[in-house]
Amino acid sequence: MEKETLKRQEELTKLLNEYAYHYYVLEKPIVADYDYDVLYDELIKLEEETGVILEDSPTQRVGGDILKGFEKVTHETKLYSLNKCNNISGLSKFLDDVNTFYPNSKFTVEYKFDGLRIIAKYKNGKLVQAATRGNGIVGENVTEQVKTIKSVPLTINYKGALTIAGEGVITIANLEKYNRTTQDKLKNARNAVAGAIRNLDPKETAKRNLDVVFYDIISIEDPKLVPTQIEAYNFLKSNKFKTGDLFEVCSTTQEIEKIIEKIDSVKAKLDILIDGLVIKLNDVKAREEIGFTAKFPKWAIAYKFEPQELTSILESVEWNVGRTGKVTPIAHISPIELAGATVSRATLNNYDDILRKKLKLNSLVFVRRSNEVIPEILGIAQEDENAKPIDKPEFCPCCNSKLSTVGPNIFCVNPTCSEKNINRLVHFVSRNCMNIEGLNEKIIETLYKECNVKTFADLYTLSFTDLEKLQGFKQKKINNLLSGIEKSKNPELNNFLDALGIDGVGEKTSKDLAKKFKTLQNIINAKIEDLINIQDVGEIIANNIKTFFTNNNNLQEIENLQKVGVEIKQQEANNVDETNPLFSKKVVLTGTLPTYKRDEATHIIEKLGGSVVGSVSKKTDLVLAGEDAGSKLTKAQNLNIKIINEEEFKTLIAPYVN
Repeated sequence: MEKETLKRQEELTKLLNEYAYHYYVLEKPIVADYDYDVLYDELIKLEEETGVILEDSPTQRVGGDILKGFEKVTHETKLYSLNKCNNISGLSKFLDDVNTFYPNSKFTVEYKFDGLRIIAKYKNGKLVQAATRGNGIVGENVTEQVKTIKSVPLTINYKGALTIAGEGVITIANLEKYNRTTQDKLKNARNAVAGAIRNLDPKETAKRNLDVVFYDIISIEDPKLVPTQIEAYNFLKSNKFKTGDLFEVCSTTQEIEKIIEKIDSVKAKLDILIDGLVIKLNDVKAREEIGFTAKFPKWAIAYKFEPQELTSILESVEWNVGRTGKVTPIAHISPIELAGATVSRATLNNYDDILRKKLKLNSLVFVRRSNEVIPEILGIAQEDENAKPIDKPEFCPCCNSKLSTVGPNIFCVNPTCSEKNINRLVHFVSRNCMNIEGLNEKIIETLYKECNVKTFADLYTLSFTDLEKLQGFKQKKINNLLSGIEKSKNPELNNFLDALGIDGVGEKTSKDLAKKFKTLQNIINAKIEDLINIQDVGEIIANNIKTFFTNNNNLQEIENLQKVGVEIKQQEANNVDETNPLFSKKVVLTGTLPTYKRDEATHIIEKLGGSVVGSVSKKTDLVLAGEDAGSKLTKAQNLNIKIINEEEFKTLIAPYVN
C-alpha cells in the first residue's frame, strides 16, 4: 500500500510540475486552477501520510524556516559586468571590433533585465544551489529563496553539471497584485525583487510571485551541446527554464538599430522592467578566443536606453495628507532631466523608508523613474557637510492634530481634517466611483470651503442658490453640475464600494466584492474568513473592510447618502450563457473605439463573464483594438493573439446583449 502511495506521489509531483511549467513559464495554462488545487491538496495529504516529501515536490515552493543569515558562495568563475554604450556609433564600433577578429559574425539580441542577477547550479538534474552575483567573485547563498520561485525548475532533464545565469524579476502586474494585499506598498520593481530574494524568510520571498529569466550558460559538462548562443537559448527552453520574450539574430548594425527603435518605443508599456538590450557574439568558441578585459567580456555589450537613474540634491520634504488620513512624504529635488521629463519631485514611501535609505536634506541622492512613470528616491549618493536630518512630523501639516503611527505609516485621525476630507470627496466623485461630471479637485475645494460640503451626502443637498453665489458659476455650469449629481444617485454596487475609499480596496477588489456578495448589506455582514476567500484579498485588506463597516461614523455616512436619494443597485445574478465567446476570456482593450467608451466595453465584457486585463501576454485570449492602438497591438500580433475591431466586437456580442 505504501509503495502505491509513493508511486501516486511521484505521479502527482510530475503532473503538477508540468502544469506549473505551462502556467508560469509558457504562460499558457492547460488546466483550471480548481483542478490544480484538488491535485495539490491530494499531494499534501499523501505527504502527511507517508512522511516522505520528494525533492521536486511543488509543496516545497512555499518556503521553509527563517534563516539565521546568508552563507557566502565563491563562484566557480569570475562573473563579469557588461561594457555599455548608449548610441549607435558605440554599438557600431563594438561590432566592427568583433568582426576584425571574426569577419561576418552573427550576434544575438536579448532584453537587458533590470532586476537581481542569480546564478543557479544543477547536478544530476537537480537544483543544488542558487546565489547572487555579489562582487562577481563571492555572492550570497539564496537557494531556499529561489526554490520558492515557481518558474524555476527544481529538476531538469539534463543530468550533467550545469551552471547558468539569470535575472530575478517581478512583473508589473504581480507587483500591483502584491501591493493590493499589503499596507506597505512597493513602488519599485527592482527593489521589490532584491528585497524578496535577500529576505531571510523564504516565505516572504514566495509571497511576491517572482520569476527568474535565464539567459546565459556559464558552464556545462557537455559544452558541445551549446556551441552558440542560439543553441544555449534553445537548450534552456528545452529544459523548461523561463527565457526572455526577445531573442533575435543579427549581422549588421542596421538590423540591431531597427530592434532598438522598436523596443525603445514600447519599453515603458512592457510588463517587466528592462533598461536596455544585450548584444552577444553568437559563436562560443570565438568568444573564448576574443576573451575579456579586466572588467568586461570583449564579445558582448549592453545597449542602454536613456538613463532612468540620476543624482540630484534633496532640497526639502513635504508631507501630504491622503484620503485615508495617511501622511506621506514627497521629496523636492533640484530639477533634472530624467527619461525624457523634467523631474523636481520624487516619492518617498514613509518615514521608515527615509531612515532606511539614510536620507538627509542638502545631500546628493539617487533618483529613478520606475518603468518611466514614478520618480522615486532610491538612496543617498553622497552626504553633504551641511546635511540636515529629516524630522518625523508630530502634527498634521493641514489641521495640526497629533499624528498617530501605525506600523511604518503615519496617520491623521482627525475626522475634520480638511485636506483628508477634500481628497475623500475628490475620490468619491471620480470617474470609476460615483462619476459626477463637472466636479474636479478645484471645485471640490471651493464647495468644501464656501458651501460647507464636508461629507458625501452634503453634495446631494446642494441647490442652485448655493452655487450661484460662487465666483465663475453661471446658470449653464450650475445646471450641468446639479444634473451630474442627480444622475449619480443610482450607482453600481462596485462603483459605490470604490467611492467609499476603503484603504486597499480599489476598482478590481470592489468588483470582486460586488460579484461575490451581491448587496452592500451582505458585505457589511461578511465575516473576515468570507472576505479572505476572495482572490487578492489578504488578511490586511479583509481587516480594513471589516473595520470600515464596523465604524459607526461610516455606517451613518452610508445611511445619510440613502436618505438624500442614493440607491445602490443590487449586483445582478451571474446568469451568464457560458457558451458565449467571451466567457472566461481575458481581453485587452487598446486604442480609441469609435462608438463605445472604454468603461462601456469593459462592462459588456464583464457582464458576459470575461475579464479586461491591462497588458498583453501569452495568457491573453483577445485584443479589442481601436484607433491609434500602440504597443499592445504590436505585441498581440507578435504573439499571434486574436485581434478584433469594434464592428467585429459588436457582431460577436450581438446574440448575447440586449
